[in-house]
Amino acid sequence: MPKGYWVSVYRTISDPEKLAAYDRLAGPAVRAAGGRVFSRGARIVAHDAGIAERTILIEFDSFEQAVAARESEAYQEALVALADGVERDFRIVEGVD
Repeated sequence: MPKGYWVSVYRTISDPEKLAAYDRLAGPAVRAAGGRVFSRGARIVAHDAGIAERTILIEFDSFEQAVAARESEAYQEALVALADGVERDFRIVEGVD
């Protein structure tokens, strides 16, 4: 079964305090849903049209698990805390077997 991944690229961070509140809630929510953080974007080299901004990569055991984690009550609370504090590109993608 293919794994599922959250890929999130932060284009702008307008409110670091909202982002910090989100991080405090999102981390436990992701771990409770079976997610494993692979990258928090400490070092980035961007190519082509890429941007060298905070990039998060989280792995789940399946695509369905990744979708369910995004929809979970705990993660929804984290999104409320984040609100308009950032502009980001958030995707859930299916891996290959």
